[in-house]
Amino acid sequence: MSQNYLRIQTEYLEKAWARPSAELEAALPAKLNDDRYQFRPLGEECLLSKDGTTLSGALATGPEGLSIAMYAGSVLNLPVRLQPLKAFKEMPDSMPYHGAFHANAERIFIPHVISLQTLQEEIVSRFSGHINPDAPSGDFSFTLFPLPRIPLYYIFNLPDDEFPASATCQFADNAIDFMPLAGLADLAEYTARRIITVAGVK
Repeated sequence: MSQNYLRIQTEYLEKAWARPSAELEAALPAKLNDDRYQFRPLGEECLLSKDGTTLSGALATGPEGLSIAMYAGSVLNLPVRLQPLKAFKEMPDSMPYHGAFHANAERIFIPHVISLQTLQEEIVSRFSGHINPDAPSGDFSFTLFPLPRIPLYYIFNLPDDEFPASATCQFADNAIDFMPLAGLADLAEYTARRIITVAGVK
């Protein structure tokens, strides 16, 4: 991790630890044990401390660790409003990120849509999610929770003779209450990579 990257992560952890412990525990939400918060971001067991983050026992010094620190330093203890769903492009000031978001959080799935449909039960179980029986469109759809208060709502279309496969990732209406915009874009990208890895199709 670069020194600048480490500095940003440290700043968010300091912001998180400036909050009363009970407040942070409720906001994440997580289980507090020996000044460490235990929860399950990105489909892995996590221990969050003021000195850093571990995922499945390994120190998370990369961008995923930064995302978790950013979430911890920003999340509000508010109910998640999943509806109405909000596309990334509908969020204020998101224009500079549109191309990267579409490429890294949506288009990345296109070669794998058929495999993802077959393995969707395994995927939702890993990310504490659920199948969406009431999806407004698409051939299949599920919601994942890469962070406890940030659901990602996916809609997939299978390829056919007329149209190629497609994938859409949408956010809860108040996602910005829990993480800054750039962090939401990065989280969707990291989650997409993990979905593909979990599905064993990378």
